Amino acid sequence: MKTDLSKILAVSGQHGLWRYVAQARGGAIAEALSDKRRTVFDGRNRMTTLADIAIYTDEGELKLREVFLALEKALVGAPVPSSKAPEAEIKALFDKAVPGYDAERFYLSHMRKIVDWYTELVQFASLDFTEEEEPAGEDA
Repeated sequence: MKTDLSKILAVSGQHGLWRYVAQARGGAIAEALSDKRRTVFDGRNRMTTLADIAIYTDEGELKLREVFLALEKALVGAPVPSSKAPEAEIKALFDKAVPGYDAERFYLSHMRKIVDWYTELVQFASLDFTEEEEPAGEDA
């Protein structure tokens, strides 16, 4: 089953990833990827889809979808390091996967969060992503 990153949410103050289920009065209903527990999040909860997140690189920004695929390629079947792994191990993984990341704006804390998200997607969803739809433009 393909994973649609525009339906996968990171919610501030909540651990793990959530799958958007439906709109609720004043918020959204989401289901935890890990245990399928449903919760209603209201306007006070800051929700961001993984499709909207990117990291800074020397050439601009790299969508999270591409980062996950680069991590998968860099790991080559090896186990994913824990997000609590030593700093050098996490940085070495990102140096291999995304060698052009901007070290001044892409911090270790961001790397650890992405490793957590990657691990959760591998366990409870898949890295086979749906294709992003191009915004409708006018034909030239």
